[in-house]
Amino acid sequence: MFDRRLLTHFDWVLLLVVCLVTAIGVLNLYSATSVWPPAGTPIYLKQVYWLGIGLLIAACVCAFDYRHLEYLGFIFYGVTVLLLLFVLLFGKTSMGATRWIHLGFFNLQPSEVMKIVIIITLARYFSEKGVAAYSLRELLGPALLLGLPVLMIMKQPDLGTALLVIFIGGTMALFAGIRRSALVVLGLLGIGAMVGGWFLLHGYQKERILTFLDPERDPLGAGYHIIQSKIAVGSGGLLGKGFMKGTQSQLSFLPERHTDFAFSVFAEEWGFSGSLLLLLLYLFLIIWGIYIARRAGDRFGMYLAIGVVAMMFWHIVVNLGMVIGLLPVVGVPLPLFSYGGTSMVTTMIGTGLLLNVSMRRFMF
Repeated sequence: MFDRRLLTHFDWVLLLVVCLVTAIGVLNLYSATSVWPPAGTPIYLKQVYWLGIGLLIAACVCAFDYRHLEYLGFIFYGVTVLLLLFVLLFGKTSMGATRWIHLGFFNLQPSEVMKIVIIITLARYFSEKGVAAYSLRELLGPALLLGLPVLMIMKQPDLGTALLVIFIGGTMALFAGIRRSALVVLGLLGIGAMVGGWFLLHGYQKERILTFLDPERDPLGAGYHIIQSKIAVGSGGLLGKGFMKGTQSQLSFLPERHTDFAFSVFAEEWGFSGSLLLLLLYLFLIIWGIYIARRAGDRFGMYLAIGVVAMMFWHIVVNLGMVIGLLPVVGVPLPLFSYGGTSMVTTMIGTGLLLNVSMRRFMF
């Protein structure tokens, strides 16, 4: 029998903020791609289609009681690892990377699916253990669960997604609690991994890091993206140049302005005041997600919500850090804002999980 409390407890605030950020993103895409010659469906309309699909998927996620996911987490994990293996053996290669499974009408990217799956898997692990502060030995299990897909994603290669999966898992582990001694050892291991990892990077990945440290070393090559992005963000001033009046974007100086550097277009046209408003919306989204986690009806729901919040948070931090030159360019989109079907669907699945946990907080 349908429980009416599911409707009375529906989180309209979360849905409203998500739709508001997406609407601003679509408006920004309209401006960013307005000078492109008409060929097929415009980018901003494609984003609206993906939003519709994402909302439909989020509604399906809401209809399914999230507590059943606790028993399906490891099954999802095993299936997604097999999909990652399939990608390495038979995946579609584009621009030197093998990341997709061609399904005819859609290219599936299992590494994106893994972001959601690792959240469900670790939420089950930490909720079952219920340890106040994990030792190094007790963290071995989640480390192995995290390490296997990360290695497979790095092999594609997709350093940005691999780092995000690590950040999501690390944040959930920190929230679950780690002993101080274990934290010190992990910190030292992390520093060692960063130093040793340099020798495992591909040539173009090393180039991105060197360019991040000194963009002027190759202003017309590897440093071009970040230099143009910083010019766009800085030239916006306090109030911006106005809608569809940004010179860096409208005169096509800014590359990838509909995907990774969509925020640069927005900052140039709406300035510091518009950027601050958008950042406040993102901040509200993160705080509201933590609020949902605190009110969750059980430990699994709490960890699930924290994992989704961590996914959104790190996406926002890495993308914004990237476009203003504080982090290397690793191809991470801004959630709900950058163009991309996979990114939109993944974020909406996360939104559906947050709505699910929030509307079932009264059920035991």
